[in-house]
Amino acid sequence: MEEDTVNTAELLVDKYADTLFRIAIQNTGVTQEAEDIVQDVFLAMLNNLPFESEEHAKRWLIRVTVNKCRDYLRAARRKNLPLEENIAGTYCHQDSYVLQQLQKLQPLDRTIVYLFYFEGYNAKEIAKMVGKTRNAVAIRLMRAREALKELLEEE
Repeated sequence: MEEDTVNTAELLVDKYADTLFRIAIQNTGVTQEAEDIVQDVFLAMLNNLPFESEEHAKRWLIRVTVNKCRDYLRAARRKNLPLEENIAGTYCHQDSYVLQQLQKLQPLDRTIVYLFYFEGYNAKEIAKMVGKTRNAVAIRLMRAREALKELLEEE
């Protein structure tokens, strides 16, 4: 592997590992699985270098992470395994309560809300990452906000 490719890979890992881990833990709820997913994403990245730009790399990494989380959840459902709810230690105390409530939403809705509020993407960018239309993302975001609001008000 060329030195430029190694440097690019190291920079991407350093810059996006935390973001990808947060997305994976938000989707799976299992620390070990989230770590494995992030590692798999970075291994896949090595086969796809170089990227057009850093923004392209970031979107690609997020998209692959979301897809690997979906694969994990499908496999977990088939095996009928309970998902642990151990995300509280991953975030600051203030965020952990909201994130615990976020776990009660559908996986795609969790991903959309997380990318919108915690990563700062807009609906059009999220649509590209999750493979939906901009309007579908906007509607899911609106519904997820309403559901999350109800969950927070119940407590």
